[in-house]
Amino acid sequence: MATFTTFANRLPDPTYSIGEDGSTSNSAVAGPGFKSVKFSSEQPTAISRTNSGRVITRAIVAHKWKVQITYNPMTRDQFEPVYNFLLEKRGRLKPFFVALPQHASTRTTTSGTISVSGSITSGDNNFLIDGMDSVTGGLRPGDMINFLDSGNSNHKKAYKIVRVHTNANKLSSDSALDSSDERRIYVVPPVEKDVGDNSTLTYTNPLIRVVQTSDVQEYSLGTNNLYTFSLNLEEAQP
Repeated sequence: MATFTTFANRLPDPTYSIGEDGSTSNSAVAGPGFKSVKFSSEQPTAISRTNSGRVITRAIVAHKWKVQITYNPMTRDQFEPVYNFLLEKRGRLKPFFVALPQHASTRTTTSGTISVSGSITSGDNNFLIDGMDSVTGGLRPGDMINFLDSGNSNHKKAYKIVRVHTNANKLSSDSALDSSDERRIYVVPPVEKDVGDNSTLTYTNPLIRVVQTSDVQEYSLGTNNLYTFSLNLEEAQP
């Protein structure tokens, strides 16, 4: 007999397994792959236009990612781990995590610890990282990250990198970026919470904390005895 300390709280996929006891340890079975993923970035914006044509814009609500997942037709053994995981969440009541296959790894194969250089203030859209001299590969625009901050375990937001500066390719005004060991990373959305110095970046299988967009879970069963299923998710912060 084996015991475990927590229930799995990530949607099962080919790289993440869940057992019939709800853990990842005891006879866990990998989840099915996704047939397709629709990924959306939503930033609600207020816009005002004057009679002279001047436009004033501002962000009025926090940014969120939205995910639509469609599965290939599944056998019952493939379907049940996914459906029962979601059924336990009782619609929109309980959040969970999802890893997207397109962001399972960085665009360039990367290994090593990448840390924040100096603290980050909530609202910043760029920050310095260091440790690059001991890192193989590196981060590029399009990669997704999470922060692992020992001072704030509730910082679960997922960010996409949109620009990367080095000490050789940077704004002329950026005097802080002066070492080959550093990079300046620009992200979307702006960082939502303060981040402490030396917090690390998670760039392999970054997770998005989500809830389902509906309180109804339903599927279709065909005459071939295969299950057809899809789900819609939106990011949810603690």
